[in-house]
Amino acid sequence: MLKNPAAKYRAFTPIGLKDRTWPDAVLTKPPVWCSVDLRDGNQALIEPMDIPRKLKMFQALVDIGFKEIEVGFPSASQIEYDFVRKLIDDQLIPDDVTIQVLTQAREHLIRRTFESLKGAKRSIVHLYNATAPVMRKVVLGLSEDGIVELAVTNATLFKQIAAEHPETQWTFEYSPEMFSGTELPFAKRVVDAVTEVWQPTPQRKCIINLPSTVEHSTPNIFADMVEWMHRHLARRDSIVLSIHPHNDRGTGTAAGELAIMAGGDRLEGCLFGNGERTGNLDLVNVALNLYTQGVNPGLDFSDIDEIRRVVEHCNQLPVHPRHPYVGELVYTSFSGSHQDAIKKAFSARKESDIWVMPYLPIDPKDLGRSYEAVIRVNSQSGKGGIAYLLESEYGLELPRRLQIEFSQVVQAVMDASGKELSARDIHGVFMREYGLNEVASPRYRVQEEGENAAGVRMTTLQADVVLEGKSLAIEGAGNGPIEAFVEGLATAVGESVRVLDYHEHAVGSGANAQAIAYLELRVGERTLFGVGMDANIVSASLKAIVSGLLRARRGAEQVAASV
Repeated sequence: MLKNPAAKYRAFTPIGLKDRTWPDAVLTKPPVWCSVDLRDGNQALIEPMDIPRKLKMFQALVDIGFKEIEVGFPSASQIEYDFVRKLIDDQLIPDDVTIQVLTQAREHLIRRTFESLKGAKRSIVHLYNATAPVMRKVVLGLSEDGIVELAVTNATLFKQIAAEHPETQWTFEYSPEMFSGTELPFAKRVVDAVTEVWQPTPQRKCIINLPSTVEHSTPNIFADMVEWMHRHLARRDSIVLSIHPHNDRGTGTAAGELAIMAGGDRLEGCLFGNGERTGNLDLVNVALNLYTQGVNPGLDFSDIDEIRRVVEHCNQLPVHPRHPYVGELVYTSFSGSHQDAIKKAFSARKESDIWVMPYLPIDPKDLGRSYEAVIRVNSQSGKGGIAYLLESEYGLELPRRLQIEFSQVVQAVMDASGKELSARDIHGVFMREYGLNEVASPRYRVQEEGENAAGVRMTTLQADVVLEGKSLAIEGAGNGPIEAFVEGLATAVGESVRVLDYHEHAVGSGANAQAIAYLELRVGERTLFGVGMDANIVSASLKAIVSGLLRARRGAEQVAASV
């Protein structure tokens, strides 16, 4: 890289639009959407789509709700021509959808383009020619007058051929290609010359498309360019002002949004931003940005994963896992503090509440995504994420101190493997750590006794417990079966066991319901949790006590082994 890039690269000159209005504009309705996946997106593929993939993409665009779809460049190749014919001949175009095709400003290409559309009910025919200085001087070798003459001549040809086919409802579109690098007075001159030929009316408008063919400036400057054109174009009330951003600077979405705020009516782009170089405007991104602001975009992304699969199949290109709204990881929090905030906010939220959620600008369920991926656990994760996954996937509502204890267990597993743990993996660790498949249900008998000297009703309990493969007969008394069991167990094993805290809840419902008990215990000098699950709440509690005792013994053995 150059130490002085200014010796090679020139900063883009600001427009100097002092009374610009777009910074205070608020988007309250969607633009007119036009998908160019089948043309601009297709030409950018390593292997362009065949007709079956084109048909699959077209149907997906229709299902999403696009009413204007650029389906190809029919003069560019036979497959492009054949696809347009197939859509028309097989009557695959819904009555409320208008197809669009593109052509360069060359007579034989224009005639071939109109020929491909014979029999179409409606069509947008899109004419373009380059207008930027570098194209005029270096590529085309034409003066400004020559560029205007080229545009006017071919706009006139459009009008003549369309008049020969009145059975089709024609809409004309014109793009001064590389508008983003064209002097504004000249861009206006060319566009005004074209609309002078076409003579659009407020009832029958033409489309003027302003492409950011290559991003040269920051989005605010591009917005100034659009607002300048919006103010100065002749016949503005008869024009649909369309914007076609690219993403060379990585700011295509911002440029598109600001351009609509600056007076644009319509956006052209592709699903997930496919296109030449760094891509076209991502229409999904803009549409869902509107959705998160309470504006219905008029496009349906309620099964966004299926849309992604279709796009990946048709384009044979992957969508990045962190792509906005659709990427595999975009609703995922690995950070412990993020996970804890999300868990607390979900717990506090009511279904009818306005969506205000830490780290989640949109409800994944609105796009057909589950909450499973909201929190994922790796070595950076904390107790909140672990607890959230166990609760959302398995219905286990861990008390806070148990969350802290178990997160350390998971952290040790993560440190050893260095890999992400799924909800299923975490559940497996939980089941093993607390012996939920290991501790058998104790057989017990409870008998109510009279009150003791303090006036507390006493309970005696007799139980048979299997502890580390050995059967123990336990008998104890207390103010309930749990206290009686703890008293008898401590006597039988010769260890001090006390219950410090107790939580329980049901998992599942109906005949399959289970009770789960979380008991915080003091076993000797250790404080730790035991967990038990059973159809009977008393059995679940007794199993939790045995679980805690076994964990205390395992911990003591590990300490002894490390000394």
